[in-house]
Amino acid sequence: MSKRLSYLLCLIATLPVIARANFSDLTCDDSARLNETLTDVMGAERQGQGLREPETVLEVWVTAGTGDFMVVQTYANGTSCIVALGEHWEATDHNPA
Repeated sequence: MSKRLSYLLCLIATLPVIARANFSDLTCDDSARLNETLTDVMGAERQGQGLREPETVLEVWVTAGTGDFMVVQTYANGTSCIVALGEHWEATDHNPA
């Protein structure tokens, strides 16, 4: 796991947790604060998003320099949760209609 991704996990673990889940990989926080952490601390950019449910959006955040990526689930109540982490993100040129 890259050093920046490890740093992100440690940083987010110290933030106040707003919501809890049944599995330990889930980290939740206020959406604005989590977005700020991803952009300002990690240097990540949102690469895409899509509607999962009427009040839930899934977002993919990527750190270009390292290829680390995070899948963030954002709720209408102002809470966002990192639901998956990975490395070696590879964008595709395919653009579906």
